[in-house]
Amino acid sequence: MTDQTPASAPFAPASAPAAFDPHALPPLRDVIARFGLEARKALGQNFLLDLNLTGRIARSANLPAGTTAIEVGPGPGGLTRALLATNAVKVIAIERDRRFIEALQDVIEASQGRLSIVEADALTVDPEVLAPAPRAIVANLPYNVATPLLLGWLARIEAYVSLTLMFQKEVADRLVAKPGSKAYGRLSVITQWRSDARVLFNLPPRAFTPPPKVESTVVHLTPRVNPEPADWRALEQVTAAAFGQRRKMLRQSLKSLGNAEALLEETGIAPTARAEEIHVAGFAALARAFRARHPLEPPAEPPAEGPAEGPGEGPK
Repeated sequence: MTDQTPASAPFAPASAPAAFDPHALPPLRDVIARFGLEARKALGQNFLLDLNLTGRIARSANLPAGTTAIEVGPGPGGLTRALLATNAVKVIAIERDRRFIEALQDVIEASQGRLSIVEADALTVDPEVLAPAPRAIVANLPYNVATPLLLGWLARIEAYVSLTLMFQKEVADRLVAKPGSKAYGRLSVITQWRSDARVLFNLPPRAFTPPPKVESTVVHLTPRVNPEPADWRALEQVTAAAFGQRRKMLRQSLKSLGNAEALLEETGIAPTARAEEIHVAGFAALARAFRARHPLEPPAEPPAEGPAEGPGEGPK
């Protein structure tokens, strides 16, 4: 099991965080050169070295006083420095690449106890274990794991003040897409069911080292107040069926769920409608109707324990 205890001394939150100057430390390019930190494509690494841009991302998170900021993939520490200059009472950075942990030691020392590093794969870490509420996630996400990380956090988004995340622009467009658009799909429905998501700004490839082939977009997500009632797994199944054959009418694409016509009649959705036309509320209604017809099976009861068998008294 991964040790999710931040590597720092015990920290007692103060009423206001100590002042931190991101520019007081060596330039990020010098840090990269000193430690020989080339970006690794296999880990989806693209470094954002302009402290003006990292500062813009950190400020756009608009962290309330007393919030712990959780960062994924700090790399050489550009966004980490910027977060330490905000209201964040503490910053916890999750990094799986050991090369950067050594490179971040200067930032740890300058943070006066406000920065902790957790060496782990973010996909295996529960942020709620790392920090008490209020907590927020602010991260330039590795592109190759951005969507699974987001889905994991959306399942428990009520545990966070907000999520301020950088994605490939194509993914960001899907998060905020509206019904009737080409970008609208499963990710749109689940994101907008659980959160209020809005695009903040775009960053061109040249802002990164090395430059990726696509634009990037910063998105701000906050927990949706009174989301439509629905079961997560049921909504996943319904949207998977509907968007798996998005060109077909729902009466055809939902056949894999059972009696599609009955589900549609019960929810008041036209059988001739297509997935891209249905709002979040419609999919939530379909998920409720589907779950009512297909209840989750309760966990199996453990077998009753019989009398202990003595030596040589096993099954004949």
